[in-house]
Amino acid sequence: MSEALDTALRLVRAQTALVRRFDARLGGLHGVSLADFTLLLRLGQAPGGRMRRVDLAEALGLTASGVTRGLAPLERIGLVSREPDARDARVAYAALTATGRQRLTEMLATAEETAAEIFTGPAWPAADVTGLADLLTRLGGTGLSGSTGLSGS
Repeated sequence: MSEALDTALRLVRAQTALVRRFDARLGGLHGVSLADFTLLLRLGQAPGGRMRRVDLAEALGLTASGVTRGLAPLERIGLVSREPDARDARVAYAALTATGRQRLTEMLATAEETAAEIFTGPAWPAADVTGLADLLTRLGGTGLSGSTGLSGS
């Protein structure tokens, strides 16, 4: 097996392990998955806590139908609402509700704690974490913009 393939497979396994860990913490404490949290976080970063669904799909690397499927349960539990565009009936926005914004703040604290548990201590010097972030960016990974990622808070 080539080193490149071995590296790619290690990255996939590491990603799976990270998703499981975040899913367990976020699910156990907040009843959401990492995918739900990521969707809510992107909305929280948007001006006014709302985005066109098509823009949200692009930001998350999902299809429009994938975003619709992801938003449906969040709408049912009152974290997100659907808002029509006053000028164009074909356009729909996804918007954080007040409850969604409050819960997102709580979820963000849990996610920060989880990440700190993973990437601190002698096994993860700060320079290694920064280096890993740089390498992942070269692979197309994007992170948060700003310290909290929440606009208007």
